[in-house]
Amino acid sequence: MSYIGKTPTVGNFVKLDAITTSSTNTYNLLNGGVAFTPESANHMIVSLNGVIQAPSTAFSVSGSTITFLPSSGTLSSSDVIDFILVLGNVLDIGTPSDSTVTNAKTNFISTSSNAGLSIKGDGTTSGTGGQLQLNCSNNSHGIKLESPAHSAGQSYTLKFPTGNVTAGTALTVDSITGSGTTAVGQLAFGSAGGILQVKGTSTSSESTTDSTSYVANGVSSLSITPSSASNKILVMYSVNLYANSGVSALTVFRDSTDLSSGGTYGAQYVYNPYPNCVSACLLDNPSTTSSITYQLKHKKVSGNVYSQINNNLSTFTIMEIASSVLT
Repeated sequence: MSYIGKTPTVGNFVKLDAITTSSTNTYNLLNGGVAFTPESANHMIVSLNGVIQAPSTAFSVSGSTITFLPSSGTLSSSDVIDFILVLGNVLDIGTPSDSTVTNAKTNFISTSSNAGLSIKGDGTTSGTGGQLQLNCSNNSHGIKLESPAHSAGQSYTLKFPTGNVTAGTALTVDSITGSGTTAVGQLAFGSAGGILQVKGTSTSSESTTDSTSYVANGVSSLSITPSSASNKILVMYSVNLYANSGVSALTVFRDSTDLSSGGTYGAQYVYNPYPNCVSACLLDNPSTTSSITYQLKHKKVSGNVYSQINNNLSTFTIMEIASSVLT
């Protein structure tokens, strides 16, 4: 709406708490038991003994106290302060009522030097920092995010990742602009740790074959689905291997791929007449996010081959290793 002349002043109209007079002219101004400081005496309507008092002449205001200036000199308990009404401060709409500031009424705009919304601490050097609380759906409880302590002197900025959310990852600092307490960190979804998955098995059941082609050696296969195609699979095994009157070979397959590159003697071999515990670690690069299966296999080069000879224990373990921790 347009107005002719000056636009009306808007304010927070407040009736202050009742005051009981005594033999003094100065009284505290309270609103709901809390000290109240008017803009000036000219913003107030004060009634004393049924008579409206002239501001600055009949009373003055200093902070949250009012001082009456009666011609008689001093008030007494027989005087009655009927009411004190504050008409609001210039261009001050006062304190909004609960739940009246809606999403549509807010417009928090950030600039290069100021945040769109600033949540303050309690104003002390060792108290509570600014907190943002996120309530549950019933608003009966919630979690809080709080700034570092004042003594830390931090004013850094964290920017959320530019990529999509990825399962099994954590927020990491991908890059930094500036330095020190005012640095700006660009976050990314990165590895939550070096070892992302572990699968393992073992057996002490003896297994033998006279096949010259690789067959399962009795240790169960292990399947794994890498979370990233750039991650590696660490394969570890310990097998009690024996060659009866000849040479026995052991290797690891990833699906149909022989990780020993198909050599005659596999990844490891033993020569009779003594059994041996063979063990190794292989770092495989499957370059996939599909499920893959690792299998220990043995074959005879000559004679017969035995795994878990005499029912000795063999173990087999695979781990997904995040590429971010590999150099």
